[in-house]
Amino acid sequence: MNTPTTTVTGAVHSFDLSTGVDGPGTRFVAFLAGCPLRCQYCHSPDTWLRRNGTPTTTDQLLNEIGKYERFIKVAGGGVTLSGGEPLQQPAFTRQVLRRCHERGLHTALDTSGYLGDHADDTLLDATDLVLLDIKSFDPATYRNLTRTGSVGPTLRFARRLSALGKPMWIRFVLVPGLTDAPANVEALAGFVASLNAVQRVEVLPFHRLGAHKYTVLGLDFPLAHVSPPDADAVERARAVFRARGITTY
Repeated sequence: MNTPTTTVTGAVHSFDLSTGVDGPGTRFVAFLAGCPLRCQYCHSPDTWLRRNGTPTTTDQLLNEIGKYERFIKVAGGGVTLSGGEPLQQPAFTRQVLRRCHERGLHTALDTSGYLGDHADDTLLDATDLVLLDIKSFDPATYRNLTRTGSVGPTLRFARRLSALGKPMWIRFVLVPGLTDAPANVEALAGFVASLNAVQRVEVLPFHRLGAHKYTVLGLDFPLAHVSPPDADAVERARAVFRARGITTY
């Protein structure tokens, strides 16, 4: 006789439905609370701390997902765990992904990869797609941008996913004067081109849409003085990846 799985409790900040942004199709996206990084361009500082999330069991989250299950299946979508950083809650993330997988739902993990070592084989087996946000390839730029840590764990995680043949969407935020140095973009494109199973790269222009959240939290927005890159700059960066034969948006 199978022993019922004990439900795990996590900290969930919020959830939403999205289309074409957080993986293929229409998706139920759960934003988990807690992140070890403090990226200067972060548009969700309200997800940095676990205490800002609501204690939620996997049963409770699966019940919420169930309300939309038929719709997201028909729409060719699935479930995405985002953050914050979902790998800061590996047991909760693992169980949610596994149970969604058992229900025939496509699963995606949206992560910086900084805590990639927290993702064991069971968690990755239940993950159909990894949305991997590589902040910068240059180590000094990475430290300056994230205000903590090293890019090493993210690159190690990317290589592990590549070895497993795990489908990836690579995301890179283009910030004028911070991540847009040609050498940084070229180096990142070369690294991505060396990986297996990268389905696409998304070069995302920096924006200031989350600046008001810093005001609410009594924080200074570090990039308040930075303007978004113009369309030509974004296309030049995308062209670097396309030149390596990578599908890029």
